[in-house]
Amino acid sequence: MFTLYIWGILTFGLGLAYLLLIHYFLWHWRQLPPPAPPDAKTIFPAYISVMVPARNEAEAIGDCLDALFQQNYPKTNYEVIVIDDYSTDATPEIVQEYRQPGLRLIKLADQGQEATAGANKKKALEAGIAEAEGILIVTTDADCIAPPDWLAMISAHHREEEQAFIAGPVAFHREKNALSRFQSLDFLGTMLLTGAGIHAGWMHLANGANLAFPKKVFEEVGGYAGIDHLASGDDMLLMHKIAKRYPRRIGFLKSPIALVRTEAKASWRAFIQQRLRWATKSSAYQERQVTAVLALVFFLCWAILLSPLLLFFYGPAAIIIPGILLSFKVWADYRLLREASRFFARPELMRHFWVSQGLHIVYIALIGLWSNLVKEYEWKGRRVR
Repeated sequence: MFTLYIWGILTFGLGLAYLLLIHYFLWHWRQLPPPAPPDAKTIFPAYISVMVPARNEAEAIGDCLDALFQQNYPKTNYEVIVIDDYSTDATPEIVQEYRQPGLRLIKLADQGQEATAGANKKKALEAGIAEAEGILIVTTDADCIAPPDWLAMISAHHREEEQAFIAGPVAFHREKNALSRFQSLDFLGTMLLTGAGIHAGWMHLANGANLAFPKKVFEEVGGYAGIDHLASGDDMLLMHKIAKRYPRRIGFLKSPIALVRTEAKASWRAFIQQRLRWATKSSAYQERQVTAVLALVFFLCWAILLSPLLLFFYGPAAIIIPGILLSFKVWADYRLLREASRFFARPELMRHFWVSQGLHIVYIALIGLWSNLVKEYEWKGRRVR
């Protein structure tokens, strides 16, 4: 029974640490002021270059470009550069059909770039940024839809705050099943953590579907040099490099009207491959506090999954341990996700909280373990090791 007592203390400490961490992030999220809506006085008049790396996105690239050319921003003040990453479908042909001024298509195949299974997205972005005429670089993905005031929000925020890096919110939409609803709810929570971590000043998260930085800052930190061996990390790893040089000039667009939307992965296989790709870059994080937070969540999920085994050794008295762990996590996550879903006007997703909670525990435990053991996944039809 003494061993069970020790396990109980450790369990309580682990669960309490998670609960306090989420409370801390919620506090910072509420302290983070939303940016003022853009108007003619706050729009930054400088030229913006929007980067859209694309590989085999024939089904989505049209909607993406339509949204980009319907921006409430002066048409003469921005350009859109699509960088084709050796697409084997009609992606480049669809882009060429557009007759929009300010739209350019760059093909990596025409640039002498070697097609690799690794960091081709970074190569695509580097190729686009090298030819960009804007002083502010904005990136999104070819399967994303930007809201009408997106560029206006980014430019106004950049002008007011003089940020070296701006992270924006990303969310899933058009959910079709339980898996996609789980991803939507989970990702809204991630957006809250992203904004809160940036406001706290010590945990920098970002998503390449919605971020911006001055071109000169990108050049000052050497672009993707040092992180160009990884298929993922064009967002967070670049952010960490910039945050190291400009720790007080990192911002987050806490606004639903700056929310870029995309569709969740439709199948379990696609979902697992995506999360493996995200997880494999964690070993390259320059900010060890990010790794520490991920490790806390990983160990908590495994503790919840394994603690019922104590029943075989200590009998019914051991039921308190999984009970404590689950109670701490459920209460913390409920508060986090309720706040995020309300802010981003998706409160109906909370009806799926219990299913999502179970899926979250299992996927964090398994993907975290798999990404550290296997380090191999499929992305855009390429096998990455």
